[in-house]
Amino acid sequence: MTAPALTPATDADLEVMREQLGRPMRGVVGIAARCVCGNPTVVSTEPRLPDGTPFPTFYYLTHPGATAAMSALEATHVMRELSDLLADDSDIAAAYQRAHEKYLADRTTYGEVEEIAGISAGGMPTRVKCLHAVAAHALAAGPGVNPIGDLALERSTWSPERCTCANPRVAA
Repeated sequence: MTAPALTPATDADLEVMREQLGRPMRGVVGIAARCVCGNPTVVSTEPRLPDGTPFPTFYYLTHPGATAAMSALEATHVMRELSDLLADDSDIAAAYQRAHEKYLADRTTYGEVEEIAGISAGGMPTRVKCLHAVAAHALAAGPGVNPIGDLALERSTWSPERCTCANPRVAA
């Protein structure tokens, strides 16, 4: 398995993400997904941050529209429904297990950190804990890799095909 192709983070990307998150990004290894206008949507981070902190969240959702949409879904308790789906549907559960393994393989490309060995993000592989994390993985890896991330994106009011950036880079 190979990690999705990352594009290098430019100074402009780092500035956009600072604006998106209200703080500078740490340990950036590249941009894993972009808005149709070119702004970062998902950043990939080192598994160990520059200050030495283990950081399991390799795919980090930065786009304000996407993060707001995932927060809105989480507020409706859809995570419980999706966790129940994992318990009831062996095909979805198997695909989510594969997504977890893919996530770990992608992160390992940038180093192994003993403290987070076997830990991916978002509750994978057995539950749904954070829609932001599984949606970020789905956006980075593409459709069909993370079934729970795909379902979250399908249910959200945000679309990766429509720019909602405050400062788009190009005409959307």
